[in-house]
Parts: sequence; structure tokens; C-alpha cells
Amino acid sequence: MKIGVLGSGLMGKEAARDLAASSGVKKVGLADIDPDRARQVVRQLDSAKVKAYQVDASDEVELAAFMRKFDCIINALFYSFNETVAKTAIKTGVHSIDLGGHIGHMTDKVLALHEDAERNGVTLIPDLGVAPGMINILSGFGAGKLDSLQSIRLFVGGIPVKPEPPLEYNHVFSMEGVFDHYTDPSLIIRNGVKQEIPSLSEVERVHFEHFGPLEAFHTSGGTSTLSLSYPQLETLEYKTIRYPGHAEKFKLLVDLNLTRMGYEVEVDGRSINPRQVLLKVLDPIVDLKDKKDAVLLRVLVGGEEGGASVAHQYEMTTYRDPDTNVTAMARATANTVSVVAQMIASGTISKRGVHPPEKIVPGDLYIKEMAARGVEIKEQRLGEDTNIQV
Repeated sequence: MKIGVLGSGLMGKEAARDLAASSGVKKVGLADIDPDRARQVVRQLDSAKVKAYQVDASDEVELAAFMRKFDCIINALFYSFNETVAKTAIKTGVHSIDLGGHIGHMTDKVLALHEDAERNGVTLIPDLGVAPGMINILSGFGAGKLDSLQSIRLFVGGIPVKPEPPLEYNHVFSMEGVFDHYTDPSLIIRNGVKQEIPSLSEVERVHFEHFGPLEAFHTSGGTSTLSLSYPQLETLEYKTIRYPGHAEKFKLLVDLNLTRMGYEVEVDGRSINPRQVLLKVLDPIVDLKDKKDAVLLRVLVGGEEGGASVAHQYEMTTYRDPDTNVTAMARATANTVSVVAQMIASGTISKRGVHPPEKIVPGDLYIKEMAARGVEIKEQRLGEDTNIQV
């Protein structure tokens, strides 16, 4: 198998690390617009399998030339590139997956390419991070065990193990992305009706082993393609996990228009965007640095099975790797894209076209492969009451 990775940032680097450690992978290409950055990462990985490439992903000719060298491409670039990479994959006849970016309907644009991808014999899977991504795979796995699917409830959070004021939060991906998830409306299904509700709303308490009380609240983008894949659902919701009080603090910032895009105020004759100022102010405060982080995940898939009302629960708690110092979020995300890319390149996933993760990734094999990488996902079959009470 030959697999190319677009982007030598944290997720791209860690995906390349896992690919290089996988016996079935013979060649790994790590591409970046900055060749020095790509070469530096390759030196750090110290594997004869991995080679650095200079690629400007906005140049479709350059992008296509890189992609043709591989069986499958992992797109670890910012989500604004997802449509371009997907279209180029179809033109070049190379399979491709991305880390998602449902904001701005980017994933919808990729899904719209289904017929072209199918016709060209290409497999594309968007939204393959943790949320969306891992939660989609687990939702699809649970749904496949039920005779009748009724509800999917999702809870995910990347949090510091030891929280510090004022926000008890350290970012594990772009703070700008966090702002988008906190301010865009959240898509849910309630009583069978698809609707949008404000993010940071309906705060509830949740509990995970080894952690004190936590809170969970609606944020945008997490339900991803699930409402399209399972339109019969009575209940669908995604909530982000944080330490208690986080939602209330951030809601004040939102209400004060400090996170608003396209909003400016005049200060001493100059137009200032408060969002950009807040991002700069928060950056040193919420920088994770070398602090220990954790990713908490709970997926509850409820319905009827054998005449009984049940829920299949999938739960994960992953920490920063003490040996490699790789963050928990990078471990969960990068291993997911590496595992799925290898499933496609090896022919384990053979269906062509554009498919959301819940409809194409085999959940049992995925859980097994993640466990082999130290990311343990526990499964339980629960009664109906657990489908509601978390």
C-alpha cells in the first residue's frame, strides 16, 4: 500500500507516524506547501518509508501529480480544501478521505460528488476525525445491530486532565474552529423533527470514570451526516463535554458579540474586529503546551432489538501518550484516518462513491485496529433507561 498525506501539521504528522509503523504500508508521502516543514517532520519520524513533498494544494495540477503516486490520500489540510482535494481525487482515480469540516456545508459539497466518484471507481469518505468521524463509525456499528433505530446521542470532549481558570479549557485544535462550533446553530432531531437550536444551550451533567462532574451542551457540526443517513430517527443530538461552568462563561462572550464574524467596532478611528482580538488574547491562555489532555467520548444508539428496547453504548477515554508526547486528540484523530485509509488501500473497504463513515467503515474491525494502537473503545448493551439517562 502507498498512502499520501496532505499537510504536515500535527494530524498529518501523526497519521504518517502510524502509517510508517504499519507493516502493510510500503510508502508514505508527506506533502506541505512549505518543504522545510515537511522535511523536518520526516526527519523526526525517522522512517525510510516516509518521503517529503512540496505541494501547493491550491494548484490542482501540482496536487494531481502528487496524488497519482499513491493508492489513497489522507487530506489533513484545513477544511476549505476538502472539495478541491475530493474533485482532484476523482479526476486522478485515487481514493481520498478527509478530517471533516461540516461548517459551511463543506461536507455536503463533497457528498454531492458521489456519482462522479462511483463512475470513476473512487472511494471518498469525508468527516473522519473524532467528532464527526469516530462517533459516526460507532453510530453506524450500533445501528446495524438494531432491528429498529430510534435514537443517537453523542457526547465528546477534548479537555485538560488538570483544568485551570479562567475557562478550564485548553484547545486541542484551532480556537477559531471552537468559536465556529460555539456560535453556529446546532442541528438536532427531536420527536422526529429536524431542527436547529442555539449552541451552548441545554447544559446537562455527565460523568466519566476518573473525572469529577462534567457538563455537556449543544455545539454545531457534531451530528454531521447522521441526519441524512438515518432520517427515521426520533432523537439525534451531539453535545460537547467540558468542565462545569464553561458554557456559561463562553455564552457571555458570544452574547457580547466578541466571537461574531464580520462584526466591527470603531476604536480611536480604526475599525476593529473583536473576534480577532479575543483570539489573540485567548491564545496564550488556552495553549495546551505539554499539559496532559484527554478525549472523552460516549455514543448511545437506541432502538429495538429482538423485541426489547435497548441501547448500544460505546465509550472511550484516551490520554496524551507518555512515550511520544502526542496529544489525546491527535492519537484518536490521526489513528482513525490512518486505519480507514489502510482499509481502503487494502481493499477491505471496496464500495465506490462518496460515503459517510457510518455507512461504509466496518465498526468491529475499526474498534479492533484502534485498540491495537492503544485507543480502547468499550461496548456495552444497555436497557432502555440508559438510552435516556447518561
